[in-house]
Amino acid sequence: MIVKFLAPAVVTGLLLSATMSLPQAAAQQAGLDADSSFMQMAGSLGLLQAKLGKLAEEKGSSAGVKDFGKRMVADYAKANEELASGAKQAAFPQPVMLRQHQQVAERFSRVGRSSFDKKYMAEIVNYSREALDLFQRESKGGRVESLKQLASRMLPTLQEHLELATQTAGSVGADVTASTTSPARQGP
Repeated sequence: MIVKFLAPAVVTGLLLSATMSLPQAAAQQAGLDADSSFMQMAGSLGLLQAKLGKLAEEKGSSAGVKDFGKRMVADYAKANEELASGAKQAAFPQPVMLRQHQQVAERFSRVGRSSFDKKYMAEIVNYSREALDLFQRESKGGRVESLKQLASRMLPTLQEHLELATQTAGSVGADVTASTTSPARQGP
């Protein structure tokens, strides 16, 4: 008789405890989704920066743009390894270039040498701002501790990239005023 009354009470208690933790589980999942989004975007931006850097080495007219491209290739080779390692450690998929970034790379591969420097540097300043903002948000609000630490470690280099990109853009006469348009939507 006691079992008859006790069993429904236990089931009800289990259901209530499961229901009470649903908001916590949803919040945790939202945090993991934000970290996953960070990894996707950071990985894609890193791959794009390396690819565009290679194009700058090949198509750049000025020594400053060629040197900047060379630095981006070297720095992002290292950064992309760190991002891939961070993704693996956090059990996220390996970074791939998102479609929007593939389109940017394809557009730049068709840009002529005479107009490459200004267009490339203007675009890179915007992407450097975007990357810096992305990594700052992750370093402050990420849920996966290893990704927060990775983002924090990379911030000084990203700040250097933005400063160097802005300086190099100015030297080739590129318009680097802060843009409200997403860099992925701007054409070269």
